[in-house]
Amino acid sequence: MDISYHLDKWERGFKKVINIWGADHHGYVNRVQAALMAEGIPQGWLEVLLIQLVKLWEGGTEVKMSKRSGRYVALRELVDDVGVDAVRFVFLSKDHDSPLDFDIDLVKRKDSENPVYYVQYAHARICSIFRKAAEASMNLPEDPGPCLEKLVLDEEIALIRKISEFPSLIEEIASTSEPHRLTYYLIELAGSFHRYYNKHRVISNDRALSQARLYLSLGVKILIKNGLNLLGLSAPEIM
Repeated sequence: MDISYHLDKWERGFKKVINIWGADHHGYVNRVQAALMAEGIPQGWLEVLLIQLVKLWEGGTEVKMSKRSGRYVALRELVDDVGVDAVRFVFLSKDHDSPLDFDIDLVKRKDSENPVYYVQYAHARICSIFRKAAEASMNLPEDPGPCLEKLVLDEEIALIRKISEFPSLIEEIASTSEPHRLTYYLIELAGSFHRYYNKHRVISNDRALSQARLYLSLGVKILIKNGLNLLGLSAPEIM
């Protein structure tokens, strides 16, 4: 059945197929790939990612599940409980070769300990900054060059460098099938911005400096939104 399924995909013109299987299917990978090669499909057309077990934790205790006793938690139940954004982010935060501990209590928290909230809040925070800028009639100039020369702090240079990593990172992720690297990147970017915001005022009496910092904040906002979109997550403007 599996072989027929993949042959059908080959005949329909799929250039590459990536399957996600449980770790207990390890011995099955070579057999399916060998059968496809015997049908003339080139080696490497089918890529199989084996994922490890997921453990659910709640109240500091592991939620025990068993096939034999019929005790389990359906993915739909988990999504209904904590939200689709939290589920997607956490499931994509580990390499497929690593076991995953899903802490239900953690992803419900609204603080920096919750990585989903931490990243989304950075986007919402920047949206709030721009609402305040609009109230203060702090518009961005069409030519950002002159005001960007004001960005000289170590934290500002570090943020600019972090922003510049995004295009090459996405290319690497696409070629290596490692989406967890994007979650790490977003956490680091959001953390850098939160620390910068808590230490330095974005909008001040210095108009040129404010505009420069708004441009920097806009760059962070765009990348966080793009990154969240790639992961299938929302980018809320108010939290």
